[in-house]
Amino acid sequence: MTTKFLRLFAAAILLTIAASVRAAVPPAEKLLPADTLLLATAPDFAAVRAAARQSPGWRFWNDPAMKPFHDKFMAKWNEKFIASLEHDLGVKLGDFADLPQGQLTFAITQNGWNGSDDNQQPGLILLLDARDQGGLLKTNLDTLRKKWTENGKAIRTETVRGVSFSVVTLSSNDIPTLAGLFPRRPPVQELGKEPKPEKPGELVVGQFQSLLIAGSSMKAVEPVVAHLSGGAAPALNDNAAFAADKLAQFRNAPLYYAWFNTKTFFDVLAHIAQEPPNPEAPTLLPPLSPNAMLNASGLTGLKSVSLSYREAHDGSQLNFYLAAPEAARQGLLKIFAAVPKDANPPGFVPADAMKFSRWRIDGQKSWAELQKMLAAISPGALASLNATIDAVNALARQKDPDFDLRKNLIANLGDDFISYQKAPAGNTLADLNQAPSLFLFGAANADQAALALKNVASLMYGQQNAPEPRDFLGRKIYTIPLPGRRAPGAAAPVSRSLYCAASGGYVALTADVSTLEEYLRSNTGQARPLREIAGLAEAAQHVGGAGSGLFGYENQRETVRAAFTSLKNAAANDQTMAVFPKSFRDWMDFSLLPDYDQVSKYFYFSVYGGGATADGLSFKVFAPRPPQLN
Repeated sequence: MTTKFLRLFAAAILLTIAASVRAAVPPAEKLLPADTLLLATAPDFAAVRAAARQSPGWRFWNDPAMKPFHDKFMAKWNEKFIASLEHDLGVKLGDFADLPQGQLTFAITQNGWNGSDDNQQPGLILLLDARDQGGLLKTNLDTLRKKWTENGKAIRTETVRGVSFSVVTLSSNDIPTLAGLFPRRPPVQELGKEPKPEKPGELVVGQFQSLLIAGSSMKAVEPVVAHLSGGAAPALNDNAAFAADKLAQFRNAPLYYAWFNTKTFFDVLAHIAQEPPNPEAPTLLPPLSPNAMLNASGLTGLKSVSLSYREAHDGSQLNFYLAAPEAARQGLLKIFAAVPKDANPPGFVPADAMKFSRWRIDGQKSWAELQKMLAAISPGALASLNATIDAVNALARQKDPDFDLRKNLIANLGDDFISYQKAPAGNTLADLNQAPSLFLFGAANADQAALALKNVASLMYGQQNAPEPRDFLGRKIYTIPLPGRRAPGAAAPVSRSLYCAASGGYVALTADVSTLEEYLRSNTGQARPLREIAGLAEAAQHVGGAGSGLFGYENQRETVRAAFTSLKNAAANDQTMAVFPKSFRDWMDFSLLPDYDQVSKYFYFSVYGGGATADGLSFKVFAPRPPQLN
């Protein structure tokens, strides 16, 4: 008796486990077709929701000090957008807010799209796993279909492998809220051509167990249903490029990730037939070949782009990766590929810098690749560039017979590009936009390159009244007057200048002469350098260190402080706020922002790093958790 009971009990457990296994919804890559162009998915939305509620950004937005600003913004959001959208769709969005429990996936599939046939468009797919909320999902869908019918929308029912779908025809006029949010360009009538009529779209909605399946056509959702019912057609998981990125980029359960099949996408664009010239609408510019532009830019050599986001107790990290094999890398991908060299903050970058970046790209190789790219796109483009350089040389040689832009400036470019920014001098929006900053580039002969820049600027802006170079600690500071810029409400344009100097193998440029002077004094060692601030070295390890050729830093606590102060001051000035659209001013009442010190604990700093390997280009961002939130 006991043995029989144990057998029955064991069988019941096994059946329960088997049933739960059968009920589990497969991940997106096993449901989507192999021709998927774009995937964005949160594999476990309940985990995303839980992580978000503990994130610094979420806690900042819901802090009691932010309540006046938060409540007014949300009231406008609900009134102007949510209520209108619910009216358009005939549904309460709140009924669906808690339904995402498992995966939430958006995808674009090729779906027969070849770029030339208007009848073959990419497919749009939305997948939402409600898990144990499957009954509520069914109830809400039934209610949605009923409201659509009551509103006069024609609905037909189609069945694929036993799964029933409701199909409703929709046009932009059916959802005016979204049409207003993303306004379309007015139609353009080209002479000699009939305008193409707008085709209404379809919305296809169905449910398989706990999974909501929505798409832009029955053809788009059919592969998903086939994979749910055991179909053998290739899935995205069988795509070799995706499989490689999944193994390398999507390990350790990211909260969400995205993947873009750039190879297929750009190949389609490159093979779209170019339209013949229209004699009734001639153009003065020679037509550029899309195929030539894509090939020369290097985009057709890009296999895929992937993104992943992870949240941990010590901070959050975003990884971005371009699969671009070095052997096939050209154009933009070759120009911007960092050289694997030290990108740490040099000793002259002060600790009070709010932003810093250092990019080690080879100036000579990048210039050569740029010329090669322009020649491949259009021989005339490279000819125009060279003609411009020759014209600059001819004008400059009227004062300096030895001037040669190619030799004095371009051939001097090194492999080190640095910039940093300090806190704004004042507390207005204008001050925020003109925060003191310094840009530097390495040069083989920095003095020669600085003088060449000054001479080119004199040709561009006219330097008849430019002051003579000023000596400062044994270095020459060149002043380059720029065209005046009129600030909002100002009676007259404000005079501006650019300052340039050479020192330490760099050419330095800035609009703030005191920042330049600080840099020229930096060899005294009196200022504390940025590289010594607490936590920077540890944070850098999360982005692969600072030795791969690209590294950057932002003191978010201070950048947000400056933004808070400037926006609160702007709110008290009607003339300043007038530069913003009225709808923006109605939603964003900056006068309701709290004193920044009440919420500064939610902000800290972030770092980023990147580099190039034989397989591709990587870019990583890491934001340590603010210490006051631990």
